[in-house]
Amino acid sequence: MASQTIVRPTSLVDLSSMRTWGLEGLSNAKFTFDTKTTTATILTVVISLLLLEQLVYRTKKAHLPGAKWTIPIIGKFADSLNPTLANYKAQWNSGPLSAVSVFNIFIVIGSSNDMARKILNSPNHAEPCLVASAKKVLSPDNWVFLHGKVHADYRKALNVLFTKQALSVYLPIQERIYRSYFNKWTSDSTPAKPYMMEMRDLNMDTSLSVFLGPYVTESQRAEINKKYWLITVALELVNFPLAIPGTKVYNAIQARKVCMKYLESASAQSKIRMSDPNAESECLLDEWVKAMIQARKAQDDGETTKLLSREYSDREIAMVLLSFLFASQDAMSSAIVYAFQLTADHPEVLAKIREEQYRVRGNDLERPLTLDMIDDMVYTRAVVKEVLRFRPPVIMVPYETTKAFPISPEYTVPKGSMIIPAFWNSLHDETCYPEPDSFKPERWLPNDDGSAPLADSKPQNYLVWGSGPHKCIGGQYAGMHLAATLGTASVLMNWEHEVTKDSEEVKVIAAIFPKDELRLKFSNRAPPA
Repeated sequence: MASQTIVRPTSLVDLSSMRTWGLEGLSNAKFTFDTKTTTATILTVVISLLLLEQLVYRTKKAHLPGAKWTIPIIGKFADSLNPTLANYKAQWNSGPLSAVSVFNIFIVIGSSNDMARKILNSPNHAEPCLVASAKKVLSPDNWVFLHGKVHADYRKALNVLFTKQALSVYLPIQERIYRSYFNKWTSDSTPAKPYMMEMRDLNMDTSLSVFLGPYVTESQRAEINKKYWLITVALELVNFPLAIPGTKVYNAIQARKVCMKYLESASAQSKIRMSDPNAESECLLDEWVKAMIQARKAQDDGETTKLLSREYSDREIAMVLLSFLFASQDAMSSAIVYAFQLTADHPEVLAKIREEQYRVRGNDLERPLTLDMIDDMVYTRAVVKEVLRFRPPVIMVPYETTKAFPISPEYTVPKGSMIIPAFWNSLHDETCYPEPDSFKPERWLPNDDGSAPLADSKPQNYLVWGSGPHKCIGGQYAGMHLAATLGTASVLMNWEHEVTKDSEEVKVIAAIFPKDELRLKFSNRAPPA
């Protein structure tokens, strides 16, 4: 038998070392095994979740046009960082309904007129959410997110703010503000420069004056103006969803808190001032408070009287003002910008506006505007209507389904999905707007025999103000503001558009704007002979 060499420990120390080595070896082996097992488990879970994500997306999407597979986790988020009108058009033209996913938010887009209107007029299945972050930004108890009877009662009560009598209070305020801006623009000796933000300032200043009157100081106006821009950029269709410091959503929430402080204070001040029976209304807020005071004194049992007789809290009033200000500085700014750009690019249109303005004003450029004069601006109002059709400020308004929504016989939108009515195709439908990609204000003028024009034959297509229970309540006010601003500008100023390669390109924020931000040069216009 071959001899065997046996290694024996020479001491207790050696024996201890061998035992220690054995235990460590076993421990290391076990650690390696556990690490590999854990890694494999994690990978299995991750892969399973990613596959589940695709399965859920494909199941929800069903037969709708859209990407067959979604990019894991983020979906189309990368595209939304730099949204383009061309990409949106491609999506809208892919079918009456189409689907997309962003950060696992399943989105169905209704781009035909029938689908868009069905979404807007189905309050039992969908409610407005504006964008995923809107409730965080504007506060979940904001009236714009209410629905049913509570929302309907709000609208009925707020209608008092847009009567002929109320609009006549606002018009002189508007005229004073935009004339001051026109003086500033014509005094600027610099070459053509971007005017998008200047026109936003005009709208914001006008809105603050009309809505809040004497109840905010100049410094407060400036601060509210800046804060509202933070709110605007946070209400892009898709944003980083978490409200953590440094994000747009977080900054917007902090901005809203500052604005609400000023708006609530304004409400309290107006209630005090308007309690004097001899006080005259100086703004929209005063009109609301006065209507509430009168309703409480009234003896009738009319529905409007009942709705107005309750005491709206300062916070409730501030929430309404918050939403009004957002709409006016966002969509209205887009409309003003495109009104100036399109009239500069179509001098024959601007010439007709001026001709009408001289006639309506009796060649007196200092004559204060009245509602009757606005009504007499038939061509100017046609131009405004065409601007809003040709370049609609708001191209989509996201809703969220509150239950499974059978939007068509072939498809049901799952509960909790975002469902978006898109307006572009309705407003560029050649069956009622021949040559829809051409700017033609004449399409809105009556025919030679006095009959309604083709453009008015399908009022359901004109979705500029939306439709259904959440239709824009301030459409008449907005139209008056746009006609008055453009009309007065036409007789006081000349403006030249410095066309760039980006002038016709559209950038999408919350509303749409020219990508080059509208480069203009203004100069004074000589009065008529």
